[in-house]
Amino acid sequence: MQFSRLLPLIEQDLKRARRSSRCRRMRAPPQRNLHATIDQIHAVSVGAVAAAAPDEDERRRRISHDVKLETIPNCEPSNTMKSMSTKPTAEDVRSWAQSFDKLMKTPSGRNVFREFLRTEYSEENMLFWLACEDLKNEANKSAIEEKARMIYEDFISILSPKEVSLDSRVRDVINKKMAEPSTQTFDDAQLQIYTLMHRDSYPRFLNSSIYKSLFQRSSSTSSES
Repeated sequence: MQFSRLLPLIEQDLKRARRSSRCRRMRAPPQRNLHATIDQIHAVSVGAVAAAAPDEDERRRRISHDVKLETIPNCEPSNTMKSMSTKPTAEDVRSWAQSFDKLMKTPSGRNVFREFLRTEYSEENMLFWLACEDLKNEANKSAIEEKARMIYEDFISILSPKEVSLDSRVRDVINKKMAEPSTQTFDDAQLQIYTLMHRDSYPRFLNSSIYKSLFQRSSSTSSES
């Protein structure tokens, strides 16, 4: 696997971690340097794109197909359950309010929760968690390395629009493990994102129109049967 393309991304993350420890002692840069800073950031972004191989998009699509993420249609909350391939039972829906673990253990629960995260523009948290689960089930060494690289580029790199929120300690662990990726490379990060979804997004999900309409719908269906 060609890690040379990944090293600049890791170096960027390490530089950001070092800068964060000094940012409180630094004064804001003079205004005349602002455009130069923007130009540097733009140059890094353009360079990262230019470094991609001509067939990178095709390879990315192929890997995405290998990662069997659950998908649901882009629809209004009231119509979510009409189009889902795995329709939850009334018991399933009620169990989701009992614990976050029960919600995440069912495919239909993950799909509904992912739809909610999409409304909050934080769908990348679920996508990252699912990608990590898929990585854990991989046995082929070359496939593990390729999927780890894709996860890093899609969710860990600061250059990615889908970057997930991780603390500096976890980022340092990932950067070290990326020298020799394994199915456990993102374990700490996956746990941190799982905890974030549990503490931050899950309570709002239970109070959302998506869950409430689904609960009412399943309850009425249950009473009719």
